[in-house]
Amino acid sequence: MNEPRFRPPAEAHSLILQVDRGCPYNRCSFCAMYRDVSYLKRCMDEVEGLINDAAKREPTARRIFLADGDVMRRPFVELEQILTVLNRRFPRLARVSLYANGSSIASKTDAELKALRELKLHTLYLGMESGDAEVLRNCRKGETVDRMVEAGTRAGGAGLRMSVMVLLGLGGQAQTEAHARHTAEALNRMQPRLLSALRVTPIPGTELHDAVEDGTFELLTEHELIQELRDMIAALELKSTVFRANHSSNIIPIEARLPRDKAELLNQLDALLASTRLDRNSPGPMSLWL
Repeated sequence: MNEPRFRPPAEAHSLILQVDRGCPYNRCSFCAMYRDVSYLKRCMDEVEGLINDAAKREPTARRIFLADGDVMRRPFVELEQILTVLNRRFPRLARVSLYANGSSIASKTDAELKALRELKLHTLYLGMESGDAEVLRNCRKGETVDRMVEAGTRAGGAGLRMSVMVLLGLGGQAQTEAHARHTAEALNRMQPRLLSALRVTPIPGTELHDAVEDGTFELLTEHELIQELRDMIAALELKSTVFRANHSSNIIPIEARLPRDKAELLNQLDALLASTRLDRNSPGPMSLWL
């Protein structure tokens, strides 16, 4: 398994163990991460061998990220076994994290989620993308808003930390207001500990890129994108969340604690919107990769 191993920015210093290859869903219209990778789930003997080999190389590892996409989809008994082996082979282990979807979290009972937490599963990275049902259908997310919110809330209640990602501009020109409003509403219901916002990027080979090329999807201008971000933040009622929009796809880097920094952040965005710094006619330069 030599494909690129995608991981969240926060896992830059973690030991990455590729227990699965690719994404079991792999149909989102905007995502190109695993387009050319056939999904393969390693058998448990292979996983244990992978762990044993890694423990010989890096026996003092404290943070581990389990790749690839949606390892949480594995049955509870397999996740329990993987975490048990990790705890045995890495005596200094502090935390294990992985990508998850609403449906894969929802397939676990509250007791199972708590048991995984006790085995040092720590952060679940969930791509919510949008809280608007129509936007999710159009991008073929394969999840519902209610299922993602309920799953994230249950995981948080079990002691797991939810890190949620949303995609600015995913509704395009047609649905920008609904995307901002409904995404904020969903986040208010879930109350994630960590929240990241990235700008949607049309990657060649994806359906989104094709839709942009044929004119059926209109990207937001820089000014419209910041307005959408401003509207979303204004509607957030989060109790204790670290918010970041510092990915290379974003127009400006942002890091804040909500609600503490909300008023200041809104003032900064209002000043930016009133300035001449933002392109009002086009999306401007965009990152080549998410």
